[in-house]
Amino acid sequence: MSLRHTPMAWGCIVVLAWLGCLVGCSGKHEPVPHPPLLPGHEKPAPTGTPSIIQIGTASWYGPGFHGHETASGERFNQHALTAAHRTLPLGTEAKVTNLATGQSVIVKINDRGPYVKGRHLDLSRAAAKQIGLTKTGVAKVKIEAKTPRRAPRNVPHRGAASRERHDSAPHRQKEA
Repeated sequence: MSLRHTPMAWGCIVVLAWLGCLVGCSGKHEPVPHPPLLPGHEKPAPTGTPSIIQIGTASWYGPGFHGHETASGERFNQHALTAAHRTLPLGTEAKVTNLATGQSVIVKINDRGPYVKGRHLDLSRAAAKQIGLTKTGVAKVKIEAKTPRRAPRNVPHRGAASRERHDSAPHRQKEA
């Protein structure tokens, strides 16, 4: 190979390596099924908005995502009472009760997730702490949601916290 072909060869190698890394980072992920609704528990609330009740598994996320953009466009604040849910409209208020402790907290859905099979809700650190979830990391919960009268602008699944949690969700931070 002559000296004038060497830069072109290196350029091709660099481009191929870059494409290989890009393809490697975009692996397919198994779709997560939606949480089941309890039969007969979908009824109109006094304000006319539907009330939804679900029983499922909750986990929490915090320090690693603090300050990142959520699916609603807000910045994730681990000290706020918020949560991520795959299907509830963004802006929905939900009462979350830890079935093991009986403790409850009211959160606002502002992100999408969790992306771990079998999980239905990801709580902020502050919300998880209020219901005794930070020590166990995962718990069975009851979710009672009232959808907002007027849904906020529906932003596609773009939040940095959601994307990054997708890769790191199998394990949760434990409180010291």
